[in-house]
Amino acid sequence: MSQECVKCGACCASFRVSFYWGETSAHDQGLVPVELTTPISPHHVCMKGTEQRLVHCVALTGKVGQEVSCSIYGQRSSTCREFEAGSEDCIKARNIHGLPELSLG
Repeated sequence: MSQECVKCGACCASFRVSFYWGETSAHDQGLVPVELTTPISPHHVCMKGTEQRLVHCVALTGKVGQEVSCSIYGQRSSTCREFEAGSEDCIKARNIHGLPELSLG
């Protein structure tokens, strides 16, 4: 995780974090604690708090834009693992929270 991500957290407070239910602890090889998820279809779940109008992942701790962390970082879903700092979605999330674009260079 980049230093900028440690201060940010906008992605976790802007988008629904949905993924295949098999990534949860309900499956014998899943990692994401099932009690932190909400079913959204027969085969998909999302992180609690990200299905709401005012998005805020239940696993996000701290204050967006100042200092944040993920309480299940080592167990996070593929959706989170694949999110890229500086991507179009990152820029969108940062804009939602009034944060400037990342300077990754």
